[in-house]
Amino acid sequence: MRGIAGIGMLLTIAWLMSENRRIVPWRIVLAGIGLQVAIAILMIKAAPFRIVFMGLNRFVSAMEEATRAGTSFVFGYVGGARPPFAELNPANSFSLAFQALPMVLVIGALTSLLYYWRILPKIVQGFSWVLRKSMGIGGALGVGAAGNIFLGMVETPLLIRPYLKRMTRSELFALMATGLSCIAGTILVVYATILQQAIPDALGHILTASIIHAPAALVIAAIMIPETGQQTLGGEIGAYAARGSMDALVKGTEDALNLLLNIVAVLIVFVALIKLLDIALGYLPEVMGEALTLERILGVLMAPVVWMIGVPWSDAGTAGSLMGVKIVLNELIAYLQLAALPPMALEIKSRLILTYAMCSFANFGSLGILIGGMGALCPERRDEIVAMGIKSLVAGVLASMMTGAIVGVL
Repeated sequence: MRGIAGIGMLLTIAWLMSENRRIVPWRIVLAGIGLQVAIAILMIKAAPFRIVFMGLNRFVSAMEEATRAGTSFVFGYVGGARPPFAELNPANSFSLAFQALPMVLVIGALTSLLYYWRILPKIVQGFSWVLRKSMGIGGALGVGAAGNIFLGMVETPLLIRPYLKRMTRSELFALMATGLSCIAGTILVVYATILQQAIPDALGHILTASIIHAPAALVIAAIMIPETGQQTLGGEIGAYAARGSMDALVKGTEDALNLLLNIVAVLIVFVALIKLLDIALGYLPEVMGEALTLERILGVLMAPVVWMIGVPWSDAGTAGSLMGVKIVLNELIAYLQLAALPPMALEIKSRLILTYAMCSFANFGSLGILIGGMGALCPERRDEIVAMGIKSLVAGVLASMMTGAIVGVL
């Protein structure tokens, strides 16, 4: 019942922030929540999909092994090869930058190849059809929302670039909200690799989260900026700009390299800033016998929120801290901290709710990337995109937390 009340709380927050509280798009709200619940039950509870989950976990292991082969060849023992000396503590030999994150390159290349072969566009069109038929949204937004499940918030608008100028304000906002509420396929496997020791069937849960977030974001967006105009039809997906399969692989690798360098740079800077802030807070008087830290402050602020979506109160402080790190910094740092927790620090239910609630790009850094990317694709509406930025970030957070609440209820 607490999780159900939490869902109501999140929807109420969206309604209070609405530009027109007199309009409540009940079809989208009811169909979106129903779609979330149906997908969650099928993906988490249904036996056939449990087999799919097991297969996805084997895929993670295969990708990890394949990436390790490449990094070992290029970087030697730093990249995961057997060291030419005796290891006193093998756990300290793991390098995030040289062993785990290079998987972004492999996934990026494979994604480009699947796009060029028209496999990925067919999958996106299928999800788009489901969203359009069930929730009654326009074709352009349907493709955009479905694309965000697999491609990411910057790449997806390219699928419907010709329609960006003509989309209504509500549709444009919904596209931004779904972009911030989902994650990109290029880092989906990376997150699963990080969490595979902390969460059983990690990849299956991460993929399910990204899928469920799309209808959740459409629900929240429709409440915050209700549709008052004519929906934008269309939404055809163009071909990938490559001269062949090898060219697609090379271009995908080049694009993924930029993403990899960005991830490494952001991690270095954000972790350093957290440490600087903790050092500064350390000069303040102690509270309850302990020094103030960013994690403690965020834990206190977010504890009631995560408790409302189903996390037991005994875990609320730790869970709230992780959720705060996810919003203020990014989900990668939050997932790394979750994976590093001792087994008894959080109940398995709390870990599962957090896995879903934190699985989105809804943070301030990603908001800047989204505004920059969409503003460049549609400069005529850049001011409108900027004006809706903070509201779309709130929508992304509410959507991902609503998914966490639904999973907690189930």
